[in-house]
Amino acid sequence: MTTYRDRAEAGRDLAERLTDLAGRPDVIVLGLVRGGVPVARVIADRLNAPLDVLVVRKLGVPWAPEVAYGALGPGGVQVLNEAVAGRISENDRAQVRRREQAELDRREQRYRGDRPPLDLTNRTAVVVDDGLATGATARAAVQVARHLGAARVLVAVPVGSPQAYDMLAATADTVVSCQLPPDFAAVGAYYDDFHEVSDDEVTQALTAIA
Repeated sequence: MTTYRDRAEAGRDLAERLTDLAGRPDVIVLGLVRGGVPVARVIADRLNAPLDVLVVRKLGVPWAPEVAYGALGPGGVQVLNEAVAGRISENDRAQVRRREQAELDRREQRYRGDRPPLDLTNRTAVVVDDGLATGATARAAVQVARHLGAARVLVAVPVGSPQAYDMLAATADTVVSCQLPPDFAAVGAYYDDFHEVSDDEVTQALTAIA
């Protein structure tokens, strides 16, 4: 098992596995907010590709919030798992959506500022996170990226659980992971420094790339 010093080191390791994308004009690197952004910043630098953020909010079942029945993305994108969503009352769904939409709007405003809305039309979207535990957020991100017009969606992480990798492989066009430990623990177990990434760190990363 490899333990990364921090997210930047993990990004350098991951970038070595993505060199075939370097210099391609259709490629855009998308950091999942917030922990994926420092990893994505390094990758965008190495690939000479633009960096942006993909803000995704899971819609959780009210009595079991860790179970997602859908997701929200920028530009009014909503994806639903109808089999699960159909078991939740309209009132409960409306409450969950209002709460998650408010947080999505806050993050979009904070991170995007005056930049134009995210448009992935005909782009190869490289969705980056600092690790895959359940893979639910990354799966939602793949669906949102497709709704935003991406021609191809690749998920890239430094470390992930084999189960999450298999689940994503059925959703994304490509999944790249440096490590897939069979005895996968929490993502933070593979980092010496796994501090919670702040809003300021996200905006600084985007400013540095821009």
